[in-house]
Amino acid sequence: MNFCSACGHTVELRIPDGDSFTRYVCPSCGKVHYQNPLLVVGCVPDWNGQILLCRRAIEPRRGYWTIPAGFMENDETLAEGAARETMEEAMARVEIQDLFAVVDVVHARQVHVMFRARLLDGRFGAGAESLEVALFDPENIPWDEIAFLSVRFALEKFLEDQAAGVARLHTIALERRGRE
Repeated sequence: MNFCSACGHTVELRIPDGDSFTRYVCPSCGKVHYQNPLLVVGCVPDWNGQILLCRRAIEPRRGYWTIPAGFMENDETLAEGAARETMEEAMARVEIQDLFAVVDVVHARQVHVMFRARLLDGRFGAGAESLEVALFDPENIPWDEIAFLSVRFALEKFLEDQAAGVARLHTIALERRGRE
């Protein structure tokens, strides 16, 4: 960040009075510009035991498989965001069920929130951000082509819970750089 969004003056990087983190501060108007983690919302859509995955048409990790997910928008709930992302990326309608995975992607300054979901009518297609969309039996998931560690974590926990017949909440912090 170079300039204040309130007055246009050049900002400085410093710790504001009463704070403990370095922030961009405008010396002219005093505005503190906070930069906080972004929320990514998504779901694992299930259709008769198969999982819907999208092959990414955008960077990062273009050509790799992921669950439908993306940045949360203002004025929507976590569940609404996950359903919207599924419609945008997989042209699929889902019933969002329970929250089951929260992944702190520390180095990317993101928090990934994943829901279980049920594909409503079995229809899907490739949205603008997907090269293709497909249903996978659990044993045929292309594990070596999964785009992100957070998605791998979510898929593994989803399948573990499904096999055990339980619904749990799973959390992990991914601090290393990699496929996030």
